[in-house]
Amino acid sequence: MAETLVPARRPEPVPNTDPLAGNLRQMIAVLERERQALAALDADSLVCAAQDKEALCDALAALGPLGLVDGETRSLAETARQLNDVNRRVRNLLAANVAARIEALGGGRLMPRATYAAMRGPTA
Repeated sequence: MAETLVPARRPEPVPNTDPLAGNLRQMIAVLERERQALAALDADSLVCAAQDKEALCDALAALGPLGLVDGETRSLAETARQLNDVNRRVRNLLAANVAARIEALGGGRLMPRATYAAMRGPTA
């Protein structure tokens, strides 16, 4: 069976009454694509997902502080956070697996092992 390739496209901010919720929905879709790319070890799709996440983060940051958000928006944000955390853990496991295989082949570690960690903003 032939594999169908779908070209990646950069997400556009959602122009609706609630841009925060729309952008969070897009972020969830990108994070799900990223998880699929991780499972398939598809480097090109991972790069596209990273670019899409960055564009959506910029769009979300441009919204600025919005004050109180409704329950649906809060739920979308929590879902996006959880998906990003799962993807981070999968990336770390894949990196550890590759490092262990390289080390098993006799390649000693010359540099400390790099891991991905969640970014934290400055605390007041």
